Amino acid sequence: MYDPSMRVLTVLELLQAHEEVSGADLARRLEVSPRTVQRYVARLQDLGIPVEGRRGVGGAYRLKAGFRLPPLMFTPEEALAAALGLRTLRHLGLHALAPAAEAASAKLSRSLPHDLRADMLALEGSVQFDTGPWVAPTDAHLLAALLRAVRDACTVTFTYAAPDAPETRRDADVHRVVHLEGRWYAVAHCHLRGARRSFRLDRMSALTVQDHRFTPEPDFDAAAYLRATLRAPKPTYQISVWLDCPPEDLRGRVSTWGTDLRPDAQGTRLTTTREGLGSFAAFLLGLDCDFRVDHPPELRAEFARLAARCAAHAGTAPSGPASAAYTGA
Repeated sequence: MYDPSMRVLTVLELLQAHEEVSGADLARRLEVSPRTVQRYVARLQDLGIPVEGRRGVGGAYRLKAGFRLPPLMFTPEEALAAALGLRTLRHLGLHALAPAAEAASAKLSRSLPHDLRADMLALEGSVQFDTGPWVAPTDAHLLAALLRAVRDACTVTFTYAAPDAPETRRDADVHRVVHLEGRWYAVAHCHLRGARRSFRLDRMSALTVQDHRFTPEPDFDAAAYLRATLRAPKPTYQISVWLDCPPEDLRGRVSTWGTDLRPDAQGTRLTTTREGLGSFAAFLLGLDCDFRVDHPPELRAEFARLAARCAAHAGTAPSGPASAAYTGA
């Protein structure tokens, strides 16, 4: 959870950047409730900060006239770079840094002369960021600790939750941290696997930095490595399944895009090509009709994996070959 004291300081910065700020606007910017904003304002008043409030509908807060901190100095290019950088934080999955970004933005606005401040406000009202649906929320504190470990070349230990696998405790020498297509990755030498691996930060937890140091790889291009491994060609499977259901009963239930359906022995022969088998196996189960997998054998193994997962969630163990009910074995 973000440090409440930082949120209190953010309120101060916002009040210094504006003549008056409504309680609703403060709550929206800090992502807290209006009642929490009232507590932050009371805390500032307890510290001797002259915050004045106007109650009722449209109530707002302001600092007593004349209370200002000395401004910083920025060139126009520096101001634009800082403003754009602050706007992008929320779109990098670092939602916990939203209050800090607001505070820094308020400091920047307060430090600028009138013309540059107007340009910054125009940027905030005119620029939109479209990051797509794949942005993964990332723990800002974990990211900060990881960056310090990279800087100091210290081994880290963390818990990793890979999809469809039990959590594991890993030791790793992280060489670089990369942001790619909405997600943060640590590219590292994994002690458990004895090889280079990439880890998504949104799947990491309980990270600690060890005293043990490692020797970083010089001139290592982690971004190139990550792109090459994540976009490596995936194996494709030619699938042939017999369904105990006539083709007309499958209309509207099975997409014909890239899939061939034809009558076969009082049922339907389904043939298609897929890169991944997990979702296709789940799709077959969802059809609610008997079927037989003729090809590939990897699809039968996928049903065994799904059966084990279902048994684990049901609190029971499989009593026999997990794929028998689905393959006709």
